Amino acid sequence: MLLRRDDEVLLQLRQGTGYMDGHWAAAAAGHVEDGESVFAAACREALEELGVTVDPSDLVALTSMHRTHGNGRAVDERVDWFFECRRWTGEPRLLETDKAADLRWFALGALPEPVVPHEWAVLDRLRSGRLPPVITHGF
Repeated sequence: MLLRRDDEVLLQLRQGTGYMDGHWAAAAAGHVEDGESVFAAACREALEELGVTVDPSDLVALTSMHRTHGNGRAVDERVDWFFECRRWTGEPRLLETDKAADLRWFALGALPEPVVPHEWAVLDRLRSGRLPPVITHGF
């Protein structure tokens, strides 16, 4: 989920996860749990990671991404849903300090480096206004 205010996006600096540590990424992200919709998962992750409450009706679907690492491992074949949210309750704050070292707002035209590559692909298209409903990455 991309929390947005004006032309800014909230990003976290990953650490201690074993995946893309040292890269900036969406401030709220994660996996869908058994019996959970993608909307419920996005709202749960926002609460767990940022301490904000999001109403599912405030989620705007941006795109879906089919991505691969191209290594033949089933675990590295993914489908991601990207949502934008411009309204929430509470002040976003870093709650999972074992998984993230920093949390900051960035203008879409001045993103930090490095950004997780597949998320960069979404943010760059969002910035340019050319974000289609479905995209691929790594193929």
